[in-house]
Amino acid sequence: MESAGSSARRAPAVGRGNKMRAAVLEATVTELAETGYAALTVEGVARRAGVHKTTIYRNWTNPDGLVVDALVSHFAADIPIPHTGTAEGDLRALARSLVATMTTQAGRALLVTVLSDAVRIPQLAEVKRALFDDRFRRAEPVVTRAVERGELPADTDPAELLKALAAPVYFRLVFTGEPVDEATADRAVNVALAAAHAGALQAV
Repeated sequence: MESAGSSARRAPAVGRGNKMRAAVLEATVTELAETGYAALTVEGVARRAGVHKTTIYRNWTNPDGLVVDALVSHFAADIPIPHTGTAEGDLRALARSLVATMTTQAGRALLVTVLSDAVRIPQLAEVKRALFDDRFRRAEPVVTRAVERGELPADTDPAELLKALAAPVYFRLVFTGEPVDEATADRAVNVALAAAHAGALQAV
């Protein structure tokens, strides 16, 4: 992280306790999305949150811990798992939910952080791993139900199908910079289902 200040104007003071914490974490996500991890500073976060930088230092031992807490606070909430009655409907809902999440400010902040030198932070690496493991675990019933209904081959690996579903979305987000929208999500569903039916996503 650089030591230079952010250009954001100081926000109105937010007081103490949970309100202060929420403001600081939100400001951290905004700074990450706008400036990236390397340029994020405690001074910039404090200015945007409407607190003094000493307040942040009293509550977080270092900036890396602040970054980890900010990202966890935005992605720890449960994501509803669809139950539309069809594999295509469930997977479409999952893919569209992924697009909606990753195109938010918090989603962009997560991407720019995990793709930066912040990856060296053990805490962040663990958060990233736990986040994706949790999302795959929660979504597995979508695939197992589809197998039970006979919509997918019996040996379909839920994790591999979900990775195939997410891959086209992340490819655009990370590599090509192409627009990511519901049409992107729907195409990803078609690709994942085609691969599953072709026997390319078998459990090993």
